[in-house]
Amino acid sequence: MAEVTYYTQEGLDKLKQELQYLKTEGRANIAKAIAEARDKGDLSENAEYDAAKEAQGLHEAKIAKLEGVLASARLIDESNLDTSKVLALSYVKIKNKKNNAVMTYQLVSETEADLKAGKISVKSPIAQGLLGKSVGEIAQVEAPAGVLEFEILEISR
Repeated sequence: MAEVTYYTQEGLDKLKQELQYLKTEGRANIAKAIAEARDKGDLSENAEYDAAKEAQGLHEAKIAKLEGVLASARLIDESNLDTSKVLALSYVKIKNKKNNAVMTYQLVSETEADLKAGKISVKSPIAQGLLGKSVGEIAQVEAPAGVLEFEILEISR
C-alpha cells in the first residue's frame, strides 16, 4: 500500500489540476503527435513515431503515478493542529546558532516542497530535526557540513 501523505488544500488542488491537464490536453497533444508521425509513412523506420509512442508511455506512467499519490493523499485540517510543537504544515521561524541567520519555513509534503517559497519537505534533514520540538528548543540537524543547530523562535499555522 502507498504511504499516506498529508497536503494543504492548495497542494491538493494543484495535484488535481495537474492530473486533469495530463488527462485532457496532455493526452490530446500526444495523440496529435502520434497521428502526425503516422502520416509520415512506413512505421517500421519512423523514429518520430517511435518517439511519440515512447512519450505516450511516459505520459501514461505519470498519470498513473499522480493517481496513486492522490489516492493516498490526506487533507490536513489546520484549524485543529497544535501550535505548541512543530508538526507537518507548521510555519517555523528558526535561527541558525552559528551565523544568527533567521529563516521561516513551512513543513510540507515532498511534492509541495519549494525552497524559494519557503516550503521544505517534512522528510528533509532540517524538518526531521525540527519535528516535535517546541519554541525555545534547539534542534540539531546532521548536514554534510557537520551538525547545525537551530533555535526555534516561533511556531504558527
